[in-house]
Amino acid sequence: MHATHTEGDTTGDTVDVHFVGNATVLLTYGPLTLLTDPNFLHRGQYAYLGYGLLSRRLTEPALDVHELPRLDGIVLSHLHGDHWDRRARRHLDHTVPILTTPHAARRLRVLHGFRRTAGLRTWGSLTLARDGAQVTVTALPGRHAGHPALRALLPPVMGSMLEFGPTGGPPRLRLYLSGDTLLHDGLDEITRHFPAADLAVLHLGGTTLPGGFVVTMDGAQGAELARRLRPRLILPVHYGDYTVMRSPLSAFLAEADRLGLGDRVVHCAHGQRARITGAPGVVPTVF
Repeated sequence: MHATHTEGDTTGDTVDVHFVGNATVLLTYGPLTLLTDPNFLHRGQYAYLGYGLLSRRLTEPALDVHELPRLDGIVLSHLHGDHWDRRARRHLDHTVPILTTPHAARRLRVLHGFRRTAGLRTWGSLTLARDGAQVTVTALPGRHAGHPALRALLPPVMGSMLEFGPTGGPPRLRLYLSGDTLLHDGLDEITRHFPAADLAVLHLGGTTLPGGFVVTMDGAQGAELARRLRPRLILPVHYGDYTVMRSPLSAFLAEADRLGLGDRVVHCAHGQRARITGAPGVVPTVF
């Protein structure tokens, strides 16, 4: 799956990250623009999480879906109402490539008419390219729940490794998206496939369903995953946006400090942007 491109390295080694809210992040690498987990519900609106469960949004997205730039692709970790909502379904360009789980891909193609949706199995990858820049997206392990019975009720989820670089060349930057996973030993396999990422975007929040079932990482789990994967920089997202999120950002920051990872955290709040370079030792710019 390739976008039209011309030869020549016009990218440098910088990714601009715009934290729109929840798990929605706009990524720009040279002429390439990607969107993750599009969630454009407004404050006070309800996301449908399945089986009659609703959760009210507590924050406002930094961009409306109509304010998005041209997109070269969407990376969707799974099909849940706080990651792919009714505004995304109605208003996103139906010709944009979407990279997601096989489960989500089938539904998006058949039920919603997003024909350029690709389902990636774990460790499968696809490359998107434009004007001398490319990104290879590889699906990584993810587990949305601990108990097997609950896993059967929740949609399959994937993490992703995004490798940015010039068309046909080696990666300049690696960006890890955790997806809505809990900490589990299967995530250790990531380090055997990829060197440490330049940036890990971690979905936190300690999302808690009725009955006390936790289905996303809380602060302690997120910090422990960062310790295991050893990314150069860490961007926490997916916290404080919905009523089901019970673990605040402060819990992650405290645990990251305890593990000696505090200097790796990118303090990029909702609506802010961070500029990440591939050069070790360069402090990211937040604006």
